[in-house]
Amino acid sequence: MTEPTYLRDTRDGYDKISADYAERFPTMRVDGPLGRAMLTAFAEPFQGAEGGPVVEVGSGAGRVTAFLHSLGVRVSGIDLSPAMVALARRSHPGLRFDEGSMTALDLQDGSLAGLLAWYSLIHVPPELHPGVLAEFHRVLAPGGRLLVAFQVGDEPLSFTEAWGHTVSLDFHRLSPDRVTDGLEKAGFVMEARLVREPSGDEKVPQAYLLAHRLV
Repeated sequence: MTEPTYLRDTRDGYDKISADYAERFPTMRVDGPLGRAMLTAFAEPFQGAEGGPVVEVGSGAGRVTAFLHSLGVRVSGIDLSPAMVALARRSHPGLRFDEGSMTALDLQDGSLAGLLAWYSLIHVPPELHPGVLAEFHRVLAPGGRLLVAFQVGDEPLSFTEAWGHTVSLDFHRLSPDRVTDGLEKAGFVMEARLVREPSGDEKVPQAYLLAHRLV
């Protein structure tokens, strides 16, 4: 089966910029206080030796995975880019990071207590979101929690150059209403929804949606 172009382009783009990312953002903090608050609320049921397992899809350099681990969550990461997986393993040697795609997770049905898509669903064309959300639903146990973060808007950002590298990277800004509707159609129940105003260099609002799989 031929791999979709958007997956190939996303993997290639992040492979190319991984070294620059590590150099330019060696100690970047995980989001702002509201983002960290949503991550903390998501993590609360999973804290301690009996919690989890939890997976972050699109884990990148591993900083959010490591943040959840610092809260006592049994968490691992999955990313499409081999170079970003290698970076995450070097940066956080005590944690597990694997290569994989959120479109076809190598996980058993109902095997997860929690799943996090932190600014990673934005690389999937919106018309393909139903299939991805169905995959999230498949791997979560009944009652399992899902947290999704993304930039708010209607127009995607497309880059053909990044830090001197030729890339083809699309970042899809999304509508909280449409994503909420997609989650509910996929069998999720909404728990919380936070949309905050832009901060610092951000150009658009940021959204965090917390849901759980219907039992």
